[in-house]
Amino acid sequence: MANDINVVTLVGRLTRDSELKYTNSGTAVCKFSLAVNRKKRSGDQWTDEVSYFDVVLWGKQGEALQQYLGKGKQVAVSGELRQNRWEQDGQSRSKVEIIANNLQLLGGNTGGGSGSGSGNYGGNRNEASGGRPSNNNDSFGGFQPSNNKGPENFEDDIPF
Repeated sequence: MANDINVVTLVGRLTRDSELKYTNSGTAVCKFSLAVNRKKRSGDQWTDEVSYFDVVLWGKQGEALQQYLGKGKQVAVSGELRQNRWEQDGQSRSKVEIIANNLQLLGGNTGGGSGSGSGNYGGNRNEASGGRPSNNNDSFGGFQPSNNKGPENFEDDIPF
């Protein structure tokens, strides 16, 4: 089983503002839902088909990014799938979530937000802690602000 692979990468838009909560031990948990569109051919027509995914961002990374994760924000998420199982009213229930390892803020909100920003926010994961960020000295669990200047900041007409 050591050769199993569990990796997922998605680009989509948040369906609602993210929620930040804390576990009993004080660990931050940021949760949000992502809508991902794909084109589907139906006869001679192309239509959009939407899939929805629940994403979880743990620790300081979730705390730092929660304020930027509002409804309509486009993000790229990479991480792993995790199936949670529980019992409710005598029925076995389960839910698959994406545990984010890296998150990149892409564009502004769909409602003509404050412009586009980009940053690559990666976190280090520790297998022994159940996929939660390892306790390292990074102040934001791998939070690395991007110094990328968008194409609108080039002095020349052609940026190469």
